[in-house]
Amino acid sequence: MQIPFQELQNLNLYKMKSISIKIRLLPIILFAFMSVQSFAADAALGKALFINNCASCHNKNMKEKLTGPALGGVEGRWAEKAKLYQWIRNSAGFLATGDAYANALYNQYAKSNMTAFPNLKDADIDDLLAYIDKQYKGGDAKAAVVGTAKGGQEEEGGNGLLYGVAFFVLAALALILGRIINNLNRTTAESAGQSFVEKTWVETMTSKGVIGFAVFSLVILGGYTTVNNAISLGRTQGYQPDQPIKFSHKTHSGLNKIDCNYCHDGARRSKQSLIPATNTCMNCHKAIKVGSEYKTAELTKIYVSTGWDPSTDKYIENYDQLSEVQVSGIFKKWISTKYREERKIDSTAKISSDERAFVDDQWGDIATSLKSPYKDKVQGPIEWVQLHNLPDHVYFNHAQHVAIGKVECQKCHGPVEKMVVVKQYAPLSMGWCINCHRETEVKFADNDFYKSYARYHEEIQKGNREKVTVEDIGGLECQKCHY
Repeated sequence: MQIPFQELQNLNLYKMKSISIKIRLLPIILFAFMSVQSFAADAALGKALFINNCASCHNKNMKEKLTGPALGGVEGRWAEKAKLYQWIRNSAGFLATGDAYANALYNQYAKSNMTAFPNLKDADIDDLLAYIDKQYKGGDAKAAVVGTAKGGQEEEGGNGLLYGVAFFVLAALALILGRIINNLNRTTAESAGQSFVEKTWVETMTSKGVIGFAVFSLVILGGYTTVNNAISLGRTQGYQPDQPIKFSHKTHSGLNKIDCNYCHDGARRSKQSLIPATNTCMNCHKAIKVGSEYKTAELTKIYVSTGWDPSTDKYIENYDQLSEVQVSGIFKKWISTKYREERKIDSTAKISSDERAFVDDQWGDIATSLKSPYKDKVQGPIEWVQLHNLPDHVYFNHAQHVAIGKVECQKCHGPVEKMVVVKQYAPLSMGWCINCHRETEVKFADNDFYKSYARYHEEIQKGNREKVTVEDIGGLECQKCHY
């Protein structure tokens, strides 16, 4: 059966109109695709998740075993990504499903349960996996390292170039598709015997559809950015300020193995860890008068603050009544003496211009470090810069965590024994604290503080309970952390 010519023509026009409508949607689809790409897995966010949740058990090079297996290529070892999500959130619960790979992994690592992370969303795990894959493939080797005035922090190269190239490619494609749409519209109109007026680029871009979609995209992007920034409001993770004295935790805690609680003695007996008093410093530095790196430049600041004369090994009488000129005379003599000893210069020789400049420069730095807009004298307490600062509505007790909970300082403060300049290691966010309370096992053994939890002790003895977490003893109750 033959189709009449007129009907065939109408059918062709219908098909062409259908194609035209579909192609019109392509720029919108491509724009939406670009918007979605901006929310793709973020390796930088994954790095923070890895440091805060995984680094204590898994090797950061992702290639070698630690307490747990090497994480490089972990996605390829799981048959389904959904199963990997379940395993990360609750490994103990997932083992009960009888999954062969999960149980083999469990047995391989001495039947040790992985810490559960129930609060991690799929997007969080994707960010984490993106960072793992980047580390495994050596992605951080390409990161740009930018030295800063506060200790040389790292700044990783982002995906800005990739997004820029994608934007221009898609923009060019949108222009080409725009021309195709115009040609199809012209062909359709001419076939129907109608006149065709081609829209200009300005008219197309200012049409209701394009403007509406652009506004919609901006609202979504703005909302995401606002919420994301609001979550980080008030947080200072990575904060690494300069201190009035260049104090190296790496030297004291790492090299010399000084216990954190020796200097921060308040951590085990009070709410605050307390800044060490200069008297604590003087316990060692009455004898150790010259630093291994800065010589007299930094240690002299302690002596000037306390009024200790290292030349005579005595405290200076009426020290707080002395003028800055009198104080500078005492300590410039000390700096000059050590300058000559180091360079083997005769103590009776005339002061050279180099020596005078060295002494004056060092004293100038000492005076600047020990004075502030609120303290116009070099004598008196050292004004250290506060590093960790919780909101006023948050209650945190160091003694409860250190003396009772037996929590290591590094759990919250990171490997301070490796830090020349200390920085805030953990985010100290509410979610971070809650996750810790959910995961941390309470040390019941030989701890009189927990004797009152008789039921838990009985359940452990009968084998009905493997462990007790902080959550089990009320660690998630609001009033425990908020007054």
